[in-house]
Amino acid sequence: MSKLSNAGKTHQVDSRLNPDSTQINQLFHISTFYHFFPLTDLDAVKVDLCKIAEKHKTLGLVIIGPEGLNSTVAADSAEALMQFKKELQDHFQIQIENFKDSFSDAPPFRRFSTKIRDEIVTAGLPGRSPEPGINHHLSPEEWDHVLKNEKDFVLIDTRNWYEYKIGTFKGAINPNIEKFTEFPAFFESQHIPKEKKILIFCTGGIRCEKGILELQDKGYDNVFQLNGGILKYMAEKPRQEFEGECFVFDNRVAVNADLQPSQVYKLCPHCGQPAHIKIECKRCDEPALLCESCLELEWKKDTCSKNCSYQYSINPHKKGKHQVQHYEAARLKK
Repeated sequence: MSKLSNAGKTHQVDSRLNPDSTQINQLFHISTFYHFFPLTDLDAVKVDLCKIAEKHKTLGLVIIGPEGLNSTVAADSAEALMQFKKELQDHFQIQIENFKDSFSDAPPFRRFSTKIRDEIVTAGLPGRSPEPGINHHLSPEEWDHVLKNEKDFVLIDTRNWYEYKIGTFKGAINPNIEKFTEFPAFFESQHIPKEKKILIFCTGGIRCEKGILELQDKGYDNVFQLNGGILKYMAEKPRQEFEGECFVFDNRVAVNADLQPSQVYKLCPHCGQPAHIKIECKRCDEPALLCESCLELEWKKDTCSKNCSYQYSINPHKKGKHQVQHYEAARLKK
């Protein structure tokens, strides 16, 4: 058993929960990206993307909308991922500037899938996309300079409360929102002077692309977004102004300062939020990680899954087998 520290707290992590914690084999190459450009016949786009992914054995999720694509994908070799990126850009005749790349020793996705949405990031602004070019973007280098050398600015995390909780920039304001559509109301409640310099950031940059439009519409012209988001900043400025880990929307849960899969967090088996508190299931005796919220609930705090929770509530004296989750099965196959 080893100790891992996060945000000033030390947690005990059972090696059974992290069988590959001592070595990352980097079997899966991962890339997060988005691109705003007009799309029509989204069903046909979906078919084309599935063909490209199948050809290059790519896993992941692509969100498709009239305004473009938003995606995280993975392949089991750098060559396969490079070919997927190339064919996707050639097919749609686009050039994607920001691919945020990382690695994982287990598949971050079970399959390749697509979703058609009105917006490729839900901001409540369908049909509104950023114009081509740079709109008050700061590179990681420029962002770092502002944080370290300037004082008169407001730094706001545009992400959800659970993303903020496991890692954010030093001094950033927590909007404490459940979803991005709540951000405008939060911002209004802050009554920030229009002339104030404002810095906003998110995971990969796409939420800020929409968020800055909303703020500029309200007369805030001194707003700047982190180009490429936290992932690009961590790639170029590891262990600088960002503290903790960065939540990602796949089976890795979060990535650390080296953009490696988190060895601290797993998804809570009850609610799906980031979890780091170790328990031993009273029904199947398997170790599990729970989030702080579920640990406070009597019917969840002693079990490793929804099934164990239900069975334990019916008969707390009867033991049962552990149900292997898909992400555990991926590791066991290795």
